[in-house]
Amino acid sequence: MAEDIPGDVSDANGLDPTALGFMCGLEVHQQLATGKLHSRQPSTLYEDGIEDIEGRWPSAHRRLRAARGEGGRIDIAARFEQRRNRSFVYYQSPNAGLIEMDEAPPLGHDADAVEVALTMSAMMDAKPVGALQAMRKTVVDGSNTSGFQRTTLIATHGSIQTPTGPVGVDVICLEEDSARKLDTRSTPDGEQVVYTLDRLGVPLVEVATAPDVQTPEHAKETALALGTLLRDTRRVRRGLGSIRQDLNVSIGAGDRVEIKGCQDLDWIPRIIRLEMARQLHFHRLANELRAELGVESLPSHRDLDDEEIEASVAEAVSKQLPFELQDVSTALAACESKMVVESLSSGAVVLGLSLPGLAGKLGTKNLDEEGAQLPRLGRELASAAKLAGVKGIFHSDELPAYGITAAETAACAAILGDCFVLCVAPQWQAELALEGVHSRAKLAYHRIPQEVRNVVIRKGAPEDGTTTAMRPLPGGARMYPETDIPTTPIAAESWSSIKANLPPTRDERFSRLGTTGLSENQISALISGELDDYFMDGISGQLTLPEKAWASALLDYGTDKLNALAAAIHLRESGTITREGVEPLVNDADTDDIPSLLSWMESEAANRGFEPADTGAVDAAVAEVLAERADFVAERGMGALGPLMGVVMGKLGGAADGKAVSAALKEQIQRLL
Repeated sequence: MAEDIPGDVSDANGLDPTALGFMCGLEVHQQLATGKLHSRQPSTLYEDGIEDIEGRWPSAHRRLRAARGEGGRIDIAARFEQRRNRSFVYYQSPNAGLIEMDEAPPLGHDADAVEVALTMSAMMDAKPVGALQAMRKTVVDGSNTSGFQRTTLIATHGSIQTPTGPVGVDVICLEEDSARKLDTRSTPDGEQVVYTLDRLGVPLVEVATAPDVQTPEHAKETALALGTLLRDTRRVRRGLGSIRQDLNVSIGAGDRVEIKGCQDLDWIPRIIRLEMARQLHFHRLANELRAELGVESLPSHRDLDDEEIEASVAEAVSKQLPFELQDVSTALAACESKMVVESLSSGAVVLGLSLPGLAGKLGTKNLDEEGAQLPRLGRELASAAKLAGVKGIFHSDELPAYGITAAETAACAAILGDCFVLCVAPQWQAELALEGVHSRAKLAYHRIPQEVRNVVIRKGAPEDGTTTAMRPLPGGARMYPETDIPTTPIAAESWSSIKANLPPTRDERFSRLGTTGLSENQISALISGELDDYFMDGISGQLTLPEKAWASALLDYGTDKLNALAAAIHLRESGTITREGVEPLVNDADTDDIPSLLSWMESEAANRGFEPADTGAVDAAVAEVLAERADFVAERGMGALGPLMGVVMGKLGGAADGKAVSAALKEQIQRLL
């Protein structure tokens, strides 16, 4: 009798992580703001879409073949990918050379990237390795022209602090980012995936935590703490896609699953809870199926699994579910489904796979209270089929539907039995898809498979927090040494220097700005925008800029022309140029030399009318406006100040400082009241 495990699958938020034996760790990948890791090319990312690139950038067409690792074995994920019959087109961006095209050997590690990775390691109190040894890690999706990603272990045994408690950091690695996918196309010879090489080789720091995450909410805390620590170096890239979080999730009744695509931190707890529910559902389904098959039940925890028992169950399942495909194209020849009819007319076939004993177990689409799809075997079978490049499958639990009538369903059932799956595709692709379906159906009698899953994304955001299968979880056979890059020792003095010069932590950044005259909002904005180091340099540097004025300037204009902005703020605060002159003078500046900027701006201010009007001219203009608008001032009182500011500024032709005009208006209005 199977042991009952507490928890309602339809209420993922109500599941108890402790009772379910929840385990979770994170892998965070952060792009660095340095040059590429092994080619000395700039890490420029281009916004060009495929329609802009085709015919303009050189391209290469490749197929990848799974090779044996150093141990003589072919990695399971690589073997699976090769069978998908995919080809790849790579567009060579302006920052991609022979190394990115895999036509020249790689260079050694970028020194800046190594320094940043070691700095991050020291901030996590990790222990650096003795020497840098680049490794090749097999890549199975074509996102690297060489078929592998170069990755280097930097440090181990670190930790980070979170509000809920410390989380261990197992490893910190420095690796190449992958090529960027542009498009996926269907061809008669299989799927064709199009990549651009601008992102390929951009340095990534990968931080893998220990499975110390206590709850789904703690996972979000951990991701936030890690992201904050990495950004505190001020040497990482910002923006969409520059940091990516992967989740390793399991419950006792399930097994480890790696979930990719967790871009939005707010979604992390929901994604994890839905995975917990999915694993619980399939444990219960496995025992329901085992009971009907008359075999021993699945233990309540994976540590209790018995290899001999699982082997005997697998043998019984293989007899129950033989892999026998039937061509049922004739039964659906007059189908109302436009997709089926068009596919058949283009040479596709409809293949059917019988799944005896699974009638009613595949399920139909149902949602929980928050709109997420409840787990069901039919969806897992569809995910397995889609890995072959097909758009989906039809299964008997949801038919008749989708333009397939009851009569056509009955005709298929007469050939295939009461439970079946249909796939409409070219013969080779339908066979591969249904082979995947068959393998996943047999696994329904066992514990869930270890695999890589991806968050379902719609319009750039998670659809509902559910996931879909991507590929088997890679094994150790995917890693082997990179022989083109010499081993590089980490000098003790370099490590000591890095530890002695760590960047301020987030708390230290708030503390140092708290000693200035800035408001809490300004302090938070400067730190969030990673502008606080520039602020400190400005108030203590060559020009000694006023705190509030410099903070406002950084928040308004950013750091594109930092020295020009500093010079303009200095001249504005000293009364040399008007407030209105700051932006045009900064935009037109063409040097970073402070003395030259000061001289040029003073001259330009005189030529362009950006010199402040003298006090007498301001007072006269204010008096003139107040006389013209006497009735308005009498009616509005001090409320007239704002509306009249623009009138006075216009009368002065912009040649006045707003502060001076405001002060003069306030003083003269008060005298009239």
